[in-house]
Amino acid sequence: MGILLSKKGPSGFSAFSTAEEVTHGIDGTGLTAIVTGASSGIGVETSRVLALRGVHVVMAVRNMDSGTNVKEEILKEIPNAKLDVMELDLSSMASVTKFAADYNSKGLPLNILVNNAGVMATPFKLSQDNIELQFATNHLGHFLLTNLLLETMKHTSQQSSKIEGRIVNVSSLGHKYGYREGIRFDEINDESRYNKYRAYNQSKLANILHSNELARRLKEEGVKITANSLHPGETFTNLLRNVHSFFQCFFKALSLLGIFMSKTVEQGAATTCFVSLHPQVKGVTGEYFSGCNIAKPCSQAKDVDMAKKLWEFSFSLTNQKY
Repeated sequence: MGILLSKKGPSGFSAFSTAEEVTHGIDGTGLTAIVTGASSGIGVETSRVLALRGVHVVMAVRNMDSGTNVKEEILKEIPNAKLDVMELDLSSMASVTKFAADYNSKGLPLNILVNNAGVMATPFKLSQDNIELQFATNHLGHFLLTNLLLETMKHTSQQSSKIEGRIVNVSSLGHKYGYREGIRFDEINDESRYNKYRAYNQSKLANILHSNELARRLKEEGVKITANSLHPGETFTNLLRNVHSFFQCFFKALSLLGIFMSKTVEQGAATTCFVSLHPQVKGVTGEYFSGCNIAKPCSQAKDVDMAKKLWEFSFSLTNQKY
């Protein structure tokens, strides 16, 4: 299994390449990126490696103390890193709106938006806006954030004829194992039929559908911004804190036996950094990546009608206007 997963794909990288390896030699000086969920796990490593390559990284975090500590740790290693920390709670539309307004008021450019943050397998709970928490945090918050920052990204891409904007949605292989109907548009808040694992997978399917529909719209508009989604790989991070301890032990045991290969955080952040920064991905849009290569999502993830319906559904839930 390990040999199979470590085999390099067309990109020249594999599922076990690290974020530093896939960005080696790339100069990101002059670029500005927002990374959500930048205070733990893959978000930390994504922020560190982008900063290492010269990118000005705005770390969007729910806990400012944790975010500030991460910033200080990165600066110890990379003294000249350009890092800012801003507060963002993706489960709250008010917080998302404030973050976007504050960011836009700073007059900063925006080349790369990494929608990385997420929660996984939480017990049934409604967000501050009365929407099931996993759907609200993993999809809806990022959907709203992306739309509120899109004009800034468009303006930035117009300022430079050579640099495209990139929107990167961190999804999961789990998108294949959600509810049978894909997105439960009429039952998002139905506690009686709630399954915390399938609800997580539903939100990850939504990430891919969002990317695909956004890519279609941006291409139709003729804007130099790409939108892609990805599976980072099985990495043991804080995201798994709500997963039953039995499953955590089970997968760790399989990993020790070589049946299931978990990644380090350095490997887990590789595909995100590859899609965010690598020249090979220039002009590529509406694709799903895994192991730093283009991969095939499930058939529902390629459902154009479902993607359009999700877009309209998300617009209505976030009270936006076309």
